[in-house]
Amino acid sequence: MLLAIAGVLLGLLLLTYAADQFVVGAARVAAALRISTIVIGAVVIGFGTSAPELVVSGLAAGRGQVDLAVGNIIGSNIANLTLVLGVAAMVAPIVVRSSTLKREAPLSLAAVVAFALLIQGGLSVLDGAILAIVLVGALTVIIVAARGGDPVLANEVSEYLTEAKPPLRRELTRTVLALIAVIVAAQVLVVSATDIARTLGLAEGFVGVTIVAIGTSLPELATAVQAARRRETDLIIGNLLGSNLFNAGAVGSVVAFAGPSVALDPSLAGLAALLMVGIGVIAMIFMISGTRVARSEGIVLLVGYLVALPFLGR
Repeated sequence: MLLAIAGVLLGLLLLTYAADQFVVGAARVAAALRISTIVIGAVVIGFGTSAPELVVSGLAAGRGQVDLAVGNIIGSNIANLTLVLGVAAMVAPIVVRSSTLKREAPLSLAAVVAFALLIQGGLSVLDGAILAIVLVGALTVIIVAARGGDPVLANEVSEYLTEAKPPLRRELTRTVLALIAVIVAAQVLVVSATDIARTLGLAEGFVGVTIVAIGTSLPELATAVQAARRRETDLIIGNLLGSNLFNAGAVGSVVAFAGPSVALDPSLAGLAALLMVGIGVIAMIFMISGTRVARSEGIVLLVGYLVALPFLGR
């Protein structure tokens, strides 16, 4: 038991650091290849911070632990729009001045709703294909819409990258090594979390939606706090909405392909999925009202997460 707890802590620490380095490296590689800063902010960073969910859930599904994999997706999506957004709003009110909200919020929520509906009957290969199509369609819309430009978000992404012309070879090395570290950390985390669940008699879905999901959401939390300190609030919204979009579309499809399942834990497909969608709607309302998430709303999101936590996956 102590070894499993140590494994979880070690896995979380390594996962957080490696994922952060992966995001930085991937974003700088994209910048070196002259990819639009709008695409970097809306797609690359959002995908990068979802790398832990992708690897952890993919490995879990491949091991036949689909409840843990799906629980991680649901828990991460909930944590992004409550824990992460709430903490960031406590650091600084999240003001949304760009078109990020209008462009990504409906697509992110639509992907989350699609994922919630598809898991009602388990996750089949067909479901995975549908989620992949939803993801590709959403990314196409985002990239096409980004051609019009978004000076505010572009400026924030440039400040986040810190280097105008990063050496491509160095950043490629950083990205590859960080991805390898993410995979190793994810494997340690999945095995250790599974051992804890078995020892304590906890459902795998509950462990996935709580312990594992919080751990895989730490990169989003670190990125959001850093951006909030710099008042790069558009980047926060784009990151969180992009992360939820990738969690539902990319991670959901990977889980379906790696470990198709006829049925899931009813509490995951029921209450947990409903909470995921409901919190997505509430967070969107907070963002739209005054185009900002105030500190008081951040407190509401944090309290909501703490209240919902005991019911997730049970």
